[in-house]
Amino acid sequence: MFSPEKIAFKPFTQKAFLATPTMHGEELDYIRLAYDTNWMSTVGENINEVERIAAEKAEVGYAVGLACCTAALHLCVKLAGERLYGKSPISHGALEGRRVFCSDMTFDATLNPVVYEGGIPVFIDTEADSWNMDPVALEQAFTLYPEVKLVVMAHLYGFPAKVDEIKRICEAHGALLIEDAAEAMGATVNGKQCGSFGDYAAISYNGNKIITTSGGGMLLSDDEAGTCIIEMPDEIIDASASTQLKNIRDLIHEI
Repeated sequence: MFSPEKIAFKPFTQKAFLATPTMHGEELDYIRLAYDTNWMSTVGENINEVERIAAEKAEVGYAVGLACCTAALHLCVKLAGERLYGKSPISHGALEGRRVFCSDMTFDATLNPVVYEGGIPVFIDTEADSWNMDPVALEQAFTLYPEVKLVVMAHLYGFPAKVDEIKRICEAHGALLIEDAAEAMGATVNGKQCGSFGDYAAISYNGNKIITTSGGGMLLSDDEAGTCIIEMPDEIIDASASTQLKNIRDLIHEI
């Protein structure tokens, strides 16, 4: 047991920052472009280009820019829940009453959307090599709760988890994988980009992340139906005969 009398802690003389922004000279040009073209809202050439680069870098089909990484994670959970269990009733979450395997050492934003959607987090132990979800513990968890169909894991501090092993375990049990790659843009596992293993993934552009826009996030996926619906104008969806499109639009508007 910890005893403050036996161990004397001293404060750090220097702060250890997670990540600090660096400027390269072109930032003000892009800010001026937004002003000059009057794209001061949630669309515009800059956002389109960031989405294109993010999808290309992460080696996925689609990227959708959002206000923050938490919003991206929430949409990941919403889309996964609807894909697994269908449209939830009004005022009910997409995961209501269902267990979800989650990383046990991460920022609470990784898990909050699971709770928002009525899910029951089941925490999977962390392994020493990466400080991330332990594939052995995950496999054991499936023997205890074989009905689970969703796993949410994080790359803590941008250090990649053994996500290739985790993905194989998910596929073996018919489960979807959500990858919280908030701090891991550009990191790779066996040459494959973090953010490209999950069925859905999220990255962050907060001020202390690998790349920052001061705030913001990105949803990454190869799920064309889900990601394209997020950006599709309401008038197109309303004119569509597809009930599925309208249902997905409605769940996105709830966020």
